Amino acid sequence: MVTITISGTPGSGKSTIASLLKERLGLPYVYSGLIFRLLAEKHQMDLAEFGRYCEQHDDIDRELDDKQLEILRKGDVILEGRLSGWIAFLNDIPACKVLIDADIVVRAQRVVTREEGTVDQRKKEIILREENEWKRYKRYYNIDLKDTSPYDLIIDSSEKTPEEIVEEIITFLK
Repeated sequence: MVTITISGTPGSGKSTIASLLKERLGLPYVYSGLIFRLLAEKHQMDLAEFGRYCEQHDDIDRELDDKQLEILRKGDVILEGRLSGWIAFLNDIPACKVLIDADIVVRAQRVVTREEGTVDQRKKEIILREENEWKRYKRYYNIDLKDTSPYDLIIDSSEKTPEEIVEEIITFLK
């Protein structure tokens, strides 16, 4: 059984890497961020607004996190999510926990490529989103997102291609 969590900062390349891993390993891939984005749309809010809303309504995060836990317990999956590695760690679920990060400017440029806007605008949004998430997860679970100790593999994607990162993960799994 192979269970992999892909966590990281917004714009770090988590989705691309998880998709490529899915192709290479033939494992199911679940993207918890999509569920969060769909909930934001349902509430007619952008991600920053929805993040602030979630600070006052912990039921949304808890529902998403419970779903991730259920998926991790079944195993044989690639689960991408901001807290997926932490959830596996806190619940003693065997998984290869990968953290992806990159320089803030690189991440903002990637978001602009994906969603348009300006680098400065996206950089501000990313910083605000990260602050909101840090506050929520600290308050809900006493998790410090800046603590990387639960992760088995930490990769800076600033100057690596997604394919290079996937190779690094596969090599680590062996």
